[in-house]
Amino acid sequence: MADLPVERLGGKTLLQYAHKPMMDQLAKEGRCGRLITVPEGFPPGSEVANTAILGYDLNKVYEGRGPLEAASIGYEMADDDFAIRCNIITLEDGKIITHNGGNLETDDARNLIDYLNDHLAKPINSREGCERVKFICGIQYRHLLVVKGGNKHIVCAPPHDHPNEEWRSLLVQPDSAVSDTVADTHRLTPQQTADLLNEMIVKSQELLAKHPYNLAKAAKGERQANSIWPWSGGYRPSMQTLMQQYPEIKSGAVISAVDLIQGIGKYAGLRIVKVHGATGLADTNYEGKAEAAIEALQDDDFVFVHVEASDEAGHDGDLELKLKTIEYLDQRLIAPIYNKVKHQDVCIAVLPDHLTPVEQRVHVGQPVPFLIWHRGIKADSVQQYDEVSCVNGSYGLLKLDEFMKTFMSL
Repeated sequence: MADLPVERLGGKTLLQYAHKPMMDQLAKEGRCGRLITVPEGFPPGSEVANTAILGYDLNKVYEGRGPLEAASIGYEMADDDFAIRCNIITLEDGKIITHNGGNLETDDARNLIDYLNDHLAKPINSREGCERVKFICGIQYRHLLVVKGGNKHIVCAPPHDHPNEEWRSLLVQPDSAVSDTVADTHRLTPQQTADLLNEMIVKSQELLAKHPYNLAKAAKGERQANSIWPWSGGYRPSMQTLMQQYPEIKSGAVISAVDLIQGIGKYAGLRIVKVHGATGLADTNYEGKAEAAIEALQDDDFVFVHVEASDEAGHDGDLELKLKTIEYLDQRLIAPIYNKVKHQDVCIAVLPDHLTPVEQRVHVGQPVPFLIWHRGIKADSVQQYDEVSCVNGSYGLLKLDEFMKTFMSL
């Protein structure tokens, strides 16, 4: 939900402009600061930022989104698996129009994934044809592609970072920093992996254009879900649980509609709580997530609640919708949680994982504002929660695991 100044809002950021009395109250009664969530040399993505917020060293555990989403879906990766996030996107006139396939619904996506498995890939355990690749259905436009023996040393373009750009110039490339001659005998080379993925991208466009779902969309003049787009892949990560890292946590839960966040939570040892009606979009079930968090706090020491809505609105460049998602978050999720636990020994932190500026429509790796509140905390001078006010917060500028260490110390 963090952003940059917007001329249409009189030079204010969306957090400065939005009506968010609950967050402002918590900032006024608590303490604030800013946090660097993206380590140098890493992409400013949710997989990086959320893992860093939870206190992990990305240099030791980062393997991309694919393995995290595999964990969430329930796919147990083998040692020779390469798992890569696979969006179903919208292409028009040779350009990436949207990273989400025109806000593809999960039921429709499942039909498309089954179709791709039947015509483009063969299940890994199939006795016929290629046993190299398999698509696994996730949520909405977010899916998984598993390549048996695939190589992670490739360069992919996240589709949400390249709206309205030519797709052919963004195809997968081998990582030039890794020699193709240094080959793992159990894996494809980086060049072979890139060639395989690019071939599948092109073939997917031919296949998806013929699918009844897209034919119906075309007849109505609506956006089609007409290409796969693999990105952010890796091998099975090795992560300690939060309980191993922080003795203050005996048990914990994660609440999110997004496979990626659930996957991080699973590797972190958190119980995954799924909420009916949680969509990852502006229409998500805010009240249901609040109720789930309140219930989890009865038994768990640590609850990580994630809301994707503002990020999606930012990628769509929808200023009014992003403002609404901030206000919904404030009144429909944070306020109910606060009102329920304000007399209990509960510590609350509010922060984005990264910026998704509505006028740029891509992730930006600048520091994010955060607030921390608990009963009896000594307030600092910050009077409202936003990117500018939090510069003057008493926590100053924290980096990566410093936030979690600070939070745990309370």
